[in-house]
Amino acid sequence: MRDQYYEQLDQIVDELVLITDRVRTAVAAATTALLDTDIATAERVIGAETTIEQSIDEVEERALVLLATQQPVATDLRQLVSTLRMTADLQRMSALAIHVSKIARRRAPEPAVPLPAQPLIRAMAKVADSMIGSAARIVSERDLGAAADLEVEDDEMDRLRKDLFRLLLDGEWDHGIDSAIDLALLGRYYERVGDHAVNMARRVVYLVTGELPVA
Repeated sequence: MRDQYYEQLDQIVDELVLITDRVRTAVAAATTALLDTDIATAERVIGAETTIEQSIDEVEERALVLLATQQPVATDLRQLVSTLRMTADLQRMSALAIHVSKIARRRAPEPAVPLPAQPLIRAMAKVADSMIGSAARIVSERDLGAAADLEVEDDEMDRLRKDLFRLLLDGEWDHGIDSAIDLALLGRYYERVGDHAVNMARRVVYLVTGELPVA
């Protein structure tokens, strides 16, 4: 029975990594939809929400069943508690990918991101992609060193968002208020994706050490 229990714990971790990869794909596709005015891709991202949600629900159910039936302690308990919190982070990242896609869809056939802002949005999307990939690796390998590195990437994301605000507020922005609002939202969406990736890494630090990292 205990062998089966630990196999189920491993399966939960594997499924978390798989969902994280799916979320990474969704965020990357949303960025493509945004920057290429690719409405078909935007619709695919929006339509894929149900699949990701179902996968998250299944992992949560497995974790809750193990909590109720196995009465785990120590590391096993922390793993299941961390799992339930990480699924919430993944759910929010998936929702953020949809928000990006909806901006792309709403502004079509016009591009949602004017040319002057495209380098910053591309840079933020690149950092977000790297951070989600790192989160998947950290969950899979329990790599505390990579978790610390992710905090550095989060600082880079914060810097890029500040640069975006400077672009919008420097007095030379001539692409309209609606576009500026969209870009402010997009900056927030990518920053939040990064924040949720950091949250996942911190859950792993808690899982391994039993200590909550200082935010």
